[in-house]
Amino acid sequence: MTEMTAKMVDISKKPDVIRIAKAQGSIKLKKETIEKVKAGKIEKGDVFTAAKLAAISATKKTSELLFLCHPLPITNVKVDLNTAEEKITAEVEVSSIGKTGVEMEALVGVTTALLTVWDMVKQYEKDEKGQYPRTKIEDIKVVEKIKEIPHA
Repeated sequence: MTEMTAKMVDISKKPDVIRIAKAQGSIKLKKETIEKVKAGKIEKGDVFTAAKLAAISATKKTSELLFLCHPLPITNVKVDLNTAEEKITAEVEVSSIGKTGVEMEALVGVTTALLTVWDMVKQYEKDEKGQYPRTKIEDIKVVEKIKEIPHA
């Protein structure tokens, strides 16, 4: 039997640097649902505000969700949500000063923003059988990762 192990990477000797990561993804929705979001006619409330707050909160809790991620001092989170004809795109940029990158935090933020959108609009997306034949989250990826050495 093979022994399974899991451990955090030791980053104690790495220098603190400015870390920035940007991730994005989208959720495909019905045109009618997008129109309701844009018009502020979603029964659960303001989709964009809820998704932005959820994304910010999620970035700060990444190490609680992904066991081997280090807890990081998040210094800034920017969340942008945009509508297109049949989708909402989320982009999350996370900043920190530390020893390891913040791309996982950005990915968790994007995913949480999109899941929050789905939760808020799901009643409009269901078909007559209660299924979601067209709704899907897609194209989640890191689009930028920056590592800068601060100037003294």
